[in-house]
Amino acid sequence: MSAAASTPAYRRLSVEERRAQLLDAALSLFAHRAPEEVSLDDVAEAAGVSRPLVYRYFPGGKQQLYEAALRSAAEELRHCFDEPHVGPLLPRLARAVDRYLAFVDEHDAGFSALLQGGSVVETSRTTAIVDGVRRAAAEHILSHLGVKDPGPRLRMTVRVWITAVEAASLIWLDEDKQPPVAELRDWLVEQFMAVMAVTAVRDPQTAALVERVLSAQDG
Repeated sequence: MSAAASTPAYRRLSVEERRAQLLDAALSLFAHRAPEEVSLDDVAEAAGVSRPLVYRYFPGGKQQLYEAALRSAAEELRHCFDEPHVGPLLPRLARAVDRYLAFVDEHDAGFSALLQGGSVVETSRTTAIVDGVRRAAAEHILSHLGVKDPGPRLRMTVRVWITAVEAASLIWLDEDKQPPVAELRDWLVEQFMAVMAVTAVRDPQTAALVERVLSAQDG
């Protein structure tokens, strides 16, 4: 076999493919290091390109690249709560939490940098991106509850639980991923029913939902 035949043919990447390549490299770096610790040179090296090429696609510099990477991560997190409306609620919720925790596990130490904020590159736009994930997750759960017009107490309960899931995930990373992920998932699902039960005492709408969910589990 000739040297020419054994050498892979060079293929120029399209604009979309190059942008995706740079975002993947940035996400990989942001997943394990705080944004302020990642430079454009780091991203260029990880992607195997020159620094000017990174600037060509992200002329706003690291801030623009970070926001684009954050949007990409946020979109992935939103999909964690995509689940067919089939079968009892709690197994559906458990599968969604499984995907969420898998994302947390994959991004490891960078999860707080991507979602918790507190970075020197945090802006109102990055805060809005993160809050959009929380709101989307809450809307997914309300849709699984089958409620067309949720009252304020029910909406607040679901959003409080979403916040608890995020906080528990961050603490789980601090605790060297203990307890085991399956145990954490089950505990979070049980927490969902616990906060729903507390709200049910004061809210007839939530009380009816809790009764329906428990009846489906028993059935």
